[in-house]
Amino acid sequence: MHFIFKTRYEQDISLFKHGGQRFWYAALALALLAAPWLLSEYTLSQITFIGIYAIVCLGLMLLAGFTGQVSLGHAGFLAMGAYTEAYLQGLGWPFLISLPMSALVAGITGIMIGLPALRVKGMYLSIATLAFGFILEEVVVRAEHITGGNAGRQLGNLTIAGINFDDGTHFYYLVTGIAVLCILGALNLLRSPTGRAFVAIRDSEVSAQSMGINLAHYKTTAFALSAALAGIAGALYAHKIRFITPDQFGFLQSIELLMMVVIGGLGSIQGAIFGPAFWFLVQQLIVTGKDWLPPALGQQTGLQPTIFGFILIAIVLFEPLGLYGRWLKFRTFLEIFPFYRKGMFKRQKSYMKSERMK
Repeated sequence: MHFIFKTRYEQDISLFKHGGQRFWYAALALALLAAPWLLSEYTLSQITFIGIYAIVCLGLMLLAGFTGQVSLGHAGFLAMGAYTEAYLQGLGWPFLISLPMSALVAGITGIMIGLPALRVKGMYLSIATLAFGFILEEVVVRAEHITGGNAGRQLGNLTIAGINFDDGTHFYYLVTGIAVLCILGALNLLRSPTGRAFVAIRDSEVSAQSMGINLAHYKTTAFALSAALAGIAGALYAHKIRFITPDQFGFLQSIELLMMVVIGGLGSIQGAIFGPAFWFLVQQLIVTGKDWLPPALGQQTGLQPTIFGFILIAIVLFEPLGLYGRWLKFRTFLEIFPFYRKGMFKRQKSYMKSERMK
């Protein structure tokens, strides 16, 4: 178990708390760099998708996990980034300019949604964001001169500085690099006064307001940052699949994104990575396992949603902190073994003073 003796203020705000973290994150970085030489092309493609969805979930984590604002229309921000990138590429804009513009357009859309939603919270906020998702999906279908409507829109080759990034290895490195930058940015944001304000609003809006935190400003900021990250992911997603249609950004996509965040672990940056990784891993296991199931069961169209539904129920009932919470418990078990006790992480019941006297 690590006991850290801090002698400088820089130690308290450092991203890596001790040498063990530096070692394992360095090992992870080396594994990511070596992945194209160790993995098949298909596996590398799936990891690229995980990186794209990790960026979306990172934005949703800032909004839902750290600010407490639930969104059921986050696929709309993903669509804004994807279609902005497709449109600007069609005009001949370079990727290094069109990508920030995709984030900007999605971020402005997030502000437009965040401002009307300031007066509502909880279930009513979820309904408002759900309505936004339906409205945006209809707008995408109607704006045929920009989006191509139901016929969809094709993207051209992605070339940066003369390098063709349609190649799987190059695009993998591009997505991984952008994902790492977004994660580092989110980590530093959460250590800033803005990040602390997000957490204060999540824990108690009344208490946050009594401490002088401007709820309208920080809620709108959370929506804008979350939408901007989704816009970046949308631009990368469009280049990955090369052809986008409105039905790819529907209500079910928003539900899947929210499920990834919950399964990964609300309130943790690591959960934004664990969630998509677990999602794609289970998808592959389901596809592989269908061949071993009886035809009456394996050929059912609703098999995958049913399995993920049971997984979500199990997470909510038995591990509310998600996969990251389970990892923290396992890590603690390894650190204090053999002094680990089974009931260490059980929720303690609070008793009134009069009840303790009985």
